[in-house]
Amino acid sequence: MGPHPAVAAIRLAVRRVLNDILAEHGRTPGRLSPDERSSSPLVLVACSGGADSMALASALAFEAPRAGLRAGGVTVDHGLQAGSDLRAAEVASRLRELGLDPVESVAVTVGRDGGPEAAARDARYAALDTAAERHRAAAVLLGHTRDDQAETVLLGLARGSGIRSLSGMAAVSGADGRYRRPFLQLDRQTARKACMVQSLPVWDDPHNTDPAYTRSRLRHEGLPALEKALGKGVVEALARTAQLSRDDADALDAWAGKVAAGVRDADGRLECAALHDLPPAVRRRVLRRAAIEAGAPAGSLFARHIEEVDRLITGWRGQGAINLPGRVVARRQGGRLVIRQG
Repeated sequence: MGPHPAVAAIRLAVRRVLNDILAEHGRTPGRLSPDERSSSPLVLVACSGGADSMALASALAFEAPRAGLRAGGVTVDHGLQAGSDLRAAEVASRLRELGLDPVESVAVTVGRDGGPEAAARDARYAALDTAAERHRAAAVLLGHTRDDQAETVLLGLARGSGIRSLSGMAAVSGADGRYRRPFLQLDRQTARKACMVQSLPVWDDPHNTDPAYTRSRLRHEGLPALEKALGKGVVEALARTAQLSRDDADALDAWAGKVAAGVRDADGRLECAALHDLPPAVRRRVLRRAAIEAGAPAGSLFARHIEEVDRLITGWRGQGAINLPGRVVARRQGGRLVIRQG
């Protein structure tokens, strides 16, 4: 008798990702001999102790040895709740019980930039990056589900940040494709069911139900209201929108990358006339890329910022400089657009 359908689904999703990692390293699936183990690529799972990441950790522990990969885990203690250090230690212990090695708990200090959710996310990814580099991990698996993807699309829509924000989370992201999200096609209930049938302990973060957090309100109020008004299938439709938007955004980004050098003069300044001739979607991508290269943080650079810079090209009336995040300034000078810090 095979595993429960929920367990089978999460294992299949993880197996596919592990096979991709093996192919990237020129390897084929297969169990390792003791002598081969130390040289095989390491895959880490980021685990909070919640249902999604515990289901992911369990599937990785099952699939990695069969694929010929080593598997470890990292849990991040954000220090935002009383007893968070004890909970992190419990999660690390559970990961070891699953057979993962190495396993570590990393404590971080959460700042304030961008709000509590963004600050916690930045601290978490910084810790995961450091752990991955320290262990020379081939990849870090994240437990984001189709429901998380739907929420991300709606948050992007609310910010009005353009098609890239509507593309949600990528299945592969980070430096050199470090982060992998096997569960983007699976719903949250599948992961929770997999934990239940395997008797895996699950910790439900109270922040996930705290209305003080935007994503929590969206999860418990916004999405249910949409499903009530529009019927079931909203989450699936939003996930499809994310993939379609990502395909379009990738194509436009590639176009912008090809023309970026051709709209600069010998000194590297952007030529306003050449920019004006580009399709708006491509021109704004060139401007965004230039702002980021000048030092503007990508996560703080919104559509409204780029629209203001774009008006220096399309609606020039002698307006002054545009201040962008990261102390970056954009100004028009003699038919050229100068974007730099200071």
